[in-house]
Amino acid sequence: MVQIITDSSSLYTPEAARKAGFESVPLCVSIGDRHGRDLEIDMDDYYKKISQGLLPTTSQPPLGDVLEAFHTYEGSEIINISMADGLSGTYQTACSAREMLEHKDQITVFNSRTLCGPHRYMVQTAQKMKEEGSSAQEILAWLKQAADNTESFLIPQDFSFLKRGGRLTPLAAATGSVLKLKPIMKLTPDGKRLDKFGIKRTMASAAESIIQYMKEKHLGRQHLLYISHAEALEDAGKIKAMFESAFSELEVRILELSAAFVAQGGPRCVAIQYIRR
Repeated sequence: MVQIITDSSSLYTPEAARKAGFESVPLCVSIGDRHGRDLEIDMDDYYKKISQGLLPTTSQPPLGDVLEAFHTYEGSEIINISMADGLSGTYQTACSAREMLEHKDQITVFNSRTLCGPHRYMVQTAQKMKEEGSSAQEILAWLKQAADNTESFLIPQDFSFLKRGGRLTPLAAATGSVLKLKPIMKLTPDGKRLDKFGIKRTMASAAESIIQYMKEKHLGRQHLLYISHAEALEDAGKIKAMFESAFSELEVRILELSAAFVAQGGPRCVAIQYIRR
């Protein structure tokens, strides 16, 4: 019996995950005197506090919560699909929890090397494969292939959030002086950092530069594109229309980022990510 476990980078609350047949252990989020769990934070209040100058912080899921999830499914072959190592300590926490258990040989902690949209798709597909009778080895083989066929871009509106979080390469951090422009960041292949991809004057021109890059990747019906946003639905909708015009057979989905990822990308940021189905 295979059991899928993940974290809130998949944008699943624990309740929604259990309803779908797997477990999601949320990251922790703090802002001012408020402390809570990712996807359980009141987002209107959260954005209000950010606008007042308060800076949110995040941390990986508590070790005890991960241990509890692993204990609950002792006897199953557990696949923990973690958000990218390097962007968070979440992967390392899951690895530490695994090493503390006698049944650790039945637990695989998989570094997705991605987050949010593609991470969500990996979890959904792994769960579907499980329900269809696939073995843990077959699911892991697919996950490894999927992790090699996804790319992520971020267009921040407030560059200081990324710079403060230390999730940039040195080259990317050097663009911090051009805040009035639209820096475009690209997740490095190892999933550990964001690097500079380009700088444009408008959101539309930033999205167009990503479209031109993705045309070289021949995106089509075999891919899925996610546009995730931090209270920037209008921008996300316009970018979705641009991609649908450029790639007639590409399915495009819009997601709203959770508090943990708004804390890193900043308000009104937009992430553009694709994954091969």
